[in-house]
Amino acid sequence: MFKIKICGICSVKDAQLTMLAGADAVGLNFYKESPRYIAPEVGEKVVAVLRPAVKRVGLFVNSSANDINQASSDYALDYIQLHGDEPPEILADLPSIPIIRAFRFGETGATDIERFLEACAGGRRPDVILIDASKPGEYGGTGEVADWDAVSAARPILGGIPLVLAGGLTPFNVAAAIAKVRPDAVDTASGVESRPPSKDPMLVRAFVTTAKKAFQQLDKGIS
Repeated sequence: MFKIKICGICSVKDAQLTMLAGADAVGLNFYKESPRYIAPEVGEKVVAVLRPAVKRVGLFVNSSANDINQASSDYALDYIQLHGDEPPEILADLPSIPIIRAFRFGETGATDIERFLEACAGGRRPDVILIDASKPGEYGGTGEVADWDAVSAARPILGGIPLVLAGGLTPFNVAAAIAKVRPDAVDTASGVESRPPSKDPMLVRAFVTTAKKAFQQLDKGIS
């Protein structure tokens, strides 16, 4: 399981700076309506420069199982991230690599997560849960900050499934978020951009360094 994911990588340059900064996962966004959508020819170049230790996470929004399976094969994905309104039934039709199911945490709180996991009973469950902030009409990458208190309170619902915290994380708040929520990993896109979708080298380095230190403090029992 990765610890620090930089999502919305759209160029070889950004992939390289993310690796050099020490992030252990990158997100490739295959949702065509996103400003961080990565074209196939660019995606091929990006995965070619990634070291094996850096996990490749493919982000999809309401794609068909066939399209997800094809992309998984084409880009040798390590994780599949479902970031739309995908039903539990689609999990059975996806490759046998870890599935990250993203939820936008808003007014309904953990209700959607609870219902989804209940519907998975007896079948395939997501391997990882990602919690993002909610913004009407958007599928993430908005810069909105999730309600950390509510997310922390919802941890028991996950039943031990690893949690990735996203939603408005920046170098300036990620340490506090890790201390409060105690996630298994963190994820950012807009929080390390100065001119979207390009990543800012200083912000990426600061985010990774700060997050690593915060996770080390958790491991030592320091909050």
